[in-house]
Amino acid sequence: MLGLTLNIVVLVLTIGGSMLFMAGLNRIWPREKRQVHNDLIGWQLNIIGTTYAVILGFMLYTVWTDFVAANLNVDLEASALRNVYRLAEGLPEQQRMRLQQQARSYADTIVTLDWPEMARDQIPEESHEINQAMWKTLMSVKVATPSEIVAEDHAISELSSLTEHRRTRLLQSMYRLPAIFWAVLLIGGFLTIASASMFGSANARLHALQVFSFTLLITLVLLAIADVNQPFRGWVHVSNYAFIRAQENMKD
Repeated sequence: MLGLTLNIVVLVLTIGGSMLFMAGLNRIWPREKRQVHNDLIGWQLNIIGTTYAVILGFMLYTVWTDFVAANLNVDLEASALRNVYRLAEGLPEQQRMRLQQQARSYADTIVTLDWPEMARDQIPEESHEINQAMWKTLMSVKVATPSEIVAEDHAISELSSLTEHRRTRLLQSMYRLPAIFWAVLLIGGFLTIASASMFGSANARLHALQVFSFTLLITLVLLAIADVNQPFRGWVHVSNYAFIRAQENMKD
């Protein structure tokens, strides 16, 4: 969801905030006085850290699985479009020319309009109109030979697949992790870093390095989840390369 620059800004601010939090805690509650509570703080850090690590891993796996599914769905949609274009060769001349032109227009619209609109969190409409026109063209075919019957039947199947994959793509572009999940992630991250900061270490530099490492790792994972959570937006997003390849294939 965030660009590379914003990711870096968030990372710097988070690390800076954790360092300031630890410095303020050391001023209010000196680390020498906290050492007598290390057994309790260590137990707390172990439980919270382990629980939070499981939650982070599960969330990252979930959004990455959804991202891979969105990428695969785009490839299948582009493949169905190319198949419709090829199968149009077996249709009567009038419908063949019209359906192939519509298939090329569909690919052009996906690349020039759908992807930018999905990146702006909008629902594309132009490709839907072309998809409907493709259905009308295919349904207007009057077959006269067995080869035309086979071509029409397979073209209907591929166009049905194309329509289904387009609908799935739009649903995937609108998917978000529920707010309650983000609350768990953010609160869990704060509690983990705060517990690490409360540990009474005799070596101040080593303690600061520990808190820095915790903050860096947690922030990087949260940023990865935020970026991959919306597969068609932000710095990390599903590419439209499959449709660019389809455009090249349909130029012949």
